[in-house]
Amino acid sequence: MKNFYRLVILFLITCNTQAQAIYETIDSYKLDDKRELKIQLPRNYDPEADRTYPLVIVLDGDYLFEPVAGNIDYQAYWEDIPDCIVVGVKQATSRTDDFFYAEETNLPINEGADFYEFMGAELIPFIEENYKASPFRVIVGHDMSANYINYYLFKDEPMFRAYISLSPDLAPQMVERLQQRLSILEQETFYYMATADADLKVLRNSIIECDAKLKSIENGKLHYKFDNFEDANHYSLVGRGIPKALNEIFALYKPINGKEYNEEVLTYEGSPYDYLMKKYEDIEYFYGFEKKLIENDIRAIAAACKKRDDLESLEKLARLVKKEFPKSMLSAYYMGMFHEKEGNLRKALLRYKAGLLLEPSQYIDKEMMLEKMYDIQDAMKD
Repeated sequence: MKNFYRLVILFLITCNTQAQAIYETIDSYKLDDKRELKIQLPRNYDPEADRTYPLVIVLDGDYLFEPVAGNIDYQAYWEDIPDCIVVGVKQATSRTDDFFYAEETNLPINEGADFYEFMGAELIPFIEENYKASPFRVIVGHDMSANYINYYLFKDEPMFRAYISLSPDLAPQMVERLQQRLSILEQETFYYMATADADLKVLRNSIIECDAKLKSIENGKLHYKFDNFEDANHYSLVGRGIPKALNEIFALYKPINGKEYNEEVLTYEGSPYDYLMKKYEDIEYFYGFEKKLIENDIRAIAAACKKRDDLESLEKLARLVKKEFPKSMLSAYYMGMFHEKEGNLRKALLRYKAGLLLEPSQYIDKEMMLEKMYDIQDAMKD
């Protein structure tokens, strides 16, 4: 089983080679030292475009960056999560100092306080100045760094919207402080924590206690998820926790699947088109960036329109697709579908014919357009 997860991580790292990898060095006045960064930019990243991307900061970047970056690149390729900018902070020689906290207060002091300031005053401004990062930020940590990420929650306005805490080495009082802080958060916040059956016992006991406290919190702004993996240890749980965490954080972003279609789209009080608009508005509200309309969701909403015999929604969808994809066969296909559904076979045929001159999409190609044309021509003969 351990070999299986090693292979999964290796596969994800291999996938990551398609993304753009950059190495940067920051000369930090806060740390009085230089810090090396690993940066992964999304595929087809365009520095001149208006689009921005969620920013994922990975502490312990010497070993944690590749699993995180590989997972993000792989899931984003399939449109399960958005493209992200991933930044790993190399800390192999400085992690003990970076994550240092006082025994009296259990809060960062000395080098630990300096690193805390470095993140907010230097690292994030540097990334935002040089790359197209959105305000939606995720921070990832493991062991000591998983404890450290919690300190950013205690700011009046936390810098991060999502926290991935993998087998945290929790400081004394951290459990109580977390419970108190997460209970009163006023901003939508995602918090993921994981341990495993073979995790380090001294850490696992505190993590289980922490989970019991956090799951009792009643705060609609908190989106909390916990995993206790079987047949995993302190290190292999990382490979299982990262994709689970990303799935939770970007659950709303995901394409409409069969479950959502049956349980939410078809039962929605408004029209299928209204459901689509609300879904994309919620994505922009939660994540702070606009999601581009995807073909999977178009197909799902079109199917719901036909199933509910909602011609008005189908027309709105067709016009939206035409606006968003004017050079694609998508625009002709769905306008043709609308005219076919309303009974205007002549207009439908013209739309499908026009589509032959456009660019194919993921699901619609020339062969499909020809089939629709033949079906319409046969129907017109009857």
